[in-house]
Amino acid sequence: MTMVDSARLGKASRVVDAPGRYIEFCKSTLDSGVSFKGLKMVVDCANGATYHVAPAVFEELGAEVLTLGVDPDGLNINTDCGSTSPRALQAAVLEHHADLGIALDGDGDRLIMVDHKGEVLDGDELLFIIARDCKNHGEVPGVMGTLMSNLGLEHALKEEGIAFERAKVGDRYVMATLHKNGWSLGGESSGHILCLDRTSTGDGIVSALQVLAAVVHSGRSLHELKQGMSKYPQSMINVRLQPSFDVMASSQVSEAVKQAEQELADKGRVLLRPSGTEPVVRVMVEGVDAVQVGTLAESLAATVSEAMAD
Repeated sequence: MTMVDSARLGKASRVVDAPGRYIEFCKSTLDSGVSFKGLKMVVDCANGATYHVAPAVFEELGAEVLTLGVDPDGLNINTDCGSTSPRALQAAVLEHHADLGIALDGDGDRLIMVDHKGEVLDGDELLFIIARDCKNHGEVPGVMGTLMSNLGLEHALKEEGIAFERAKVGDRYVMATLHKNGWSLGGESSGHILCLDRTSTGDGIVSALQVLAAVVHSGRSLHELKQGMSKYPQSMINVRLQPSFDVMASSQVSEAVKQAEQELADKGRVLLRPSGTEPVVRVMVEGVDAVQVGTLAESLAATVSEAMAD
């Protein structure tokens, strides 16, 4: 048996300048010469992983930064703050007359933003802004969304001449299909955005920097930039499933879906998606007319319930 020097085993070392290295990495994902001087922003770090570095990134790039969610105590992560609860950020942006707000989640991979009017921009809207800016400064072969991405994103990208495809829900599926297509930009409505030409995984700070770069490049406000995309009304109803019922195999449900799709024509879509974590099927309808969308969703949900009872 080969003997191993025990002094060489079980050793760990602290990288004392890790925050500084990460700050410099984030800044390096911006094109040279981009400055946020003159921008006033509120940054909500959700009392999570980015509390120490995110404000520094934006400050070192010239922005005036006010902070929220930078006092973690081990228990308050994501509690009434961050991207999953942006109300405090909305209020702070309005109170301090900031140009915009940035909300990250506890582990720092999710991004939601708020414009100067206090209106929230979700992942779909942010993805559109990044994609259009990339197109204006180069080439965008395509953008990857998910089954839940708003139809408004698909239509807005089409108007820009940018291809769009959908992956299954989950950033790992978005990542896999991006690699398959040889694309670099994709994301989810929740704010998980992948900019693989900038970094190898989802990173809320890096994603925010790309949105801010679009603001600087265009000379327009975040509120103005989001006008290029109109979100379609969406209604989703969860219907509890019996263990033995295969909703996707029901002819009754299939016929109801077909009729709903015909009624929506090319101005909407229908999605029935069994949950991977709960015994429910998510019945989702979106389209131009909010009343029609709500009515069709309720009708389809009722059909699913009736089919299980037969």
